[in-house]
Amino acid sequence: MPGAGKLPATVCRLLVPMILFAMLGACIPLPPRNELARWVPSRNHELRKPVLIVIHHTEEDSVEESLHTLRSRNSHGPVSAHYLIGRDGTRYQLVADNERAWHAGAGSWHGLTDINSISIGIELDNNGIDPFPVAQIDSLLVLIEDLCNRHRIAPGQIIGHADLAPSRKVDPSRQFPWKRLAEAGFGLWPGDLDSEVPSGFDPWLALRLIGYSLDDRPATVRAFHLHFRGTENTELDDEDLRILHALTATILDTAHH
Repeated sequence: MPGAGKLPATVCRLLVPMILFAMLGACIPLPPRNELARWVPSRNHELRKPVLIVIHHTEEDSVEESLHTLRSRNSHGPVSAHYLIGRDGTRYQLVADNERAWHAGAGSWHGLTDINSISIGIELDNNGIDPFPVAQIDSLLVLIEDLCNRHRIAPGQIIGHADLAPSRKVDPSRQFPWKRLAEAGFGLWPGDLDSEVPSGFDPWLALRLIGYSLDDRPATVRAFHLHFRGTENTELDDEDLRILHALTATILDTAHH
């Protein structure tokens, strides 16, 4: 007779796999299901697909301070980003790529307003005044290349927070090296500026074609200048017309191919 409290060996062999299966099942979250409806799963679905990368600066003084802000409720409410890159190039991921982080807020790009749902947010540890260290930008380029390759994000679909929210934001600051990103194949940058701007060229239509909202035109011009000229002026000049003409030519050429 088996000793008291012991189970037969055959029973143990049956129970062990069942227990392990139950333990594994407890660790794997089930897909959300509504108890009010019968579950009839379809394979015709997919996870959120980001199509845009938005770059920010933290406007704080350290990675530690930024990590705290991005993971807690601060004075302006909870905010987050998918990634934070330190000044030494260290990358931190706070939100999965296929989940919606709270980094963009109110704004629009190409007429789309729920930017958080279609974008990946990258914060750079920077106080908004200092230049961005080489190591930090090198690290950013590695991350951007990875994100564009894995999620098939078009290389031109990389913008700053100010581009989508010109009335509210100025990040990343005018110190950000957009030209360097363009030289690596990412973001928009004007090509040949020697081409003559045709008579009747409409700079506002060009800004809209690039993606900007025209709801607040002086703010939009300031955002455009931050990105393409490293200034914060709010009026267009002849150099802007040359830049806008070159940008629209680049966009239209890309569309044709």
